Amino acid sequence: MLVLVAPGQGAQTPGFLTPWLELPGAAARVAAWSDAVGLDLAHYGTQADADEIRDTAVAQPLLVAAGLLSATALGDASPAAVAGHSVGEFTAAVLAGVLDDTVALGLVRKRGLAMAEAAAVTETGMSALLGGDPEVSLAHLEKLGLTPANINGAGQIVAAGTLDQLAALAEDKPEGVRKVVPLKVAGAFHTRHMAPAVETLAKAAAELVPADPTVRYVSNKDGQAVATGAEILDRLVGQVANPVRWDLCMETFRELGVTALVEVSPGGTLVGLAKRALPGVKTLALKTPDDLDAARELIAEHGVA
Repeated sequence: MLVLVAPGQGAQTPGFLTPWLELPGAAARVAAWSDAVGLDLAHYGTQADADEIRDTAVAQPLLVAAGLLSATALGDASPAAVAGHSVGEFTAAVLAGVLDDTVALGLVRKRGLAMAEAAAVTETGMSALLGGDPEVSLAHLEKLGLTPANINGAGQIVAAGTLDQLAALAEDKPEGVRKVVPLKVAGAFHTRHMAPAVETLAKAAAELVPADPTVRYVSNKDGQAVATGAEILDRLVGQVANPVRWDLCMETFRELGVTALVEVSPGGTLVGLAKRALPGVKTLALKTPDDLDAARELIAEHGVA
């Protein structure tokens, strides 16, 4: 049983889209998406530097575009389930048939702009805590006034809050935590700091008519499979200011009996978590088109008809 997953913000690196644009039809598809969202995705994915693609309003549509390109290149993956981390949930929504690709990218563009605007109000950010006991770490974050914005499982929690709060965390790590790593994001996503963006996104989403998923869609909110397009869209809106529970998503993968996990471009982050939290599950990250053949072999072995 196969699950397709899509990474979230912070997975992008300069030039990561370049090899994907060499695939037949990819450049034309990205050009059409760029026109639709008013953003030169090809430029940002091939020529922009790390600071430029750190911009929330750029990173989010760029990540979704890359995920959709790489998933399309796989052909018929026949997954038993799809899921995405944070903005990767929009990629998953397209793969599940809930939203059209252009519609999803338009909504993501509005999401990124709204989140960037909300992030500009106060200097905020996010840092990953590696290792340690989750309960000890959560109590420590509460003491510092930080929010556990991502509970990722496999010994990883992402804290979010003001830059001063994050600096205090770096100086005073929870007991057992090996390292605190600042993330390449421009705000405290999935926290109360993003409340203004939820209102903006809700207005945009109210104009859409989502379809019910054709593939099991596993939600960040609670790790549960969601059966209707309307509820998925509602969760996509609310997710902006609520924690990502990737740990619960992986628990659901385990309960479903998932035997293989493929992470679409720019893959790597979610595969790393799965290797630690889902022993025995075969994993593969689509980093470049060179990974497609191996991914297709995994799909042939573990996909469902």
